[in-house]
Amino acid sequence: MTELTGLAARLREMIENAGYRHNDRVPPERELCEMLGTKRNQLRRALAELEAQGLIWRHVGRGTFVGSRPVLNLQDVTYLGDQIKPAQVVAVRFNIEPELCRLAASHATRSDREQMKLCAKKCQTAEDWRTYEAWDNNLHHAIARATRNQLFLYFFETLNSVRRSIVWGQPRLTLKPPDNYCSFREHDVIVSAIAAGDGDLAAQAMRGHLQSVYSRTLPESIPKGL
Repeated sequence: MTELTGLAARLREMIENAGYRHNDRVPPERELCEMLGTKRNQLRRALAELEAQGLIWRHVGRGTFVGSRPVLNLQDVTYLGDQIKPAQVVAVRFNIEPELCRLAASHATRSDREQMKLCAKKCQTAEDWRTYEAWDNNLHHAIARATRNQLFLYFFETLNSVRRSIVWGQPRLTLKPPDNYCSFREHDVIVSAIAAGDGDLAAQAMRGHLQSVYSRTLPESIPKGL
């Protein structure tokens, strides 16, 4: 492992362990240098490596953010969030996300597959629901990014931002997901199918996962015939 790769790996581990959510801003470069004991030029090269992997994005004058660069018009997202009902979001997810899994099974790189496995594992070790939801979101985003199709990624980003702008969800009766939480197994099946290049199974697994999630939160919104 080269010095640069080692620094990028340490930076990635630090970001992952901090429990940031998608589009959260990480500390400024000066603080990161102090935390990692490195120089500014070395840090910037490590940041560039992570950005190339889609793990962070940077905006001059604003900072460094977790996840891939948004491809959205945020005014459109605000407008849609005011107009769309939760059941409409669910319907679109059932139509788009299984196909994202199908495409990801054909186009995912080794790095994509490793990122999906990491997100699924982090979901299982989350210490609270907020952390679980952040890594669950990261997993779905990693699948969309693995399609290697910017138009599909745009659709997903828009859908995901609208979904997160709507206040909804299920009541949480525990501090964190139970050890036998059904989504853990569902995530593993999705990730394994994508890793095996089985698009049909990946799409079927995602459809089953969404059905499982919304049977607990919005059962009346699940498309008929599933």
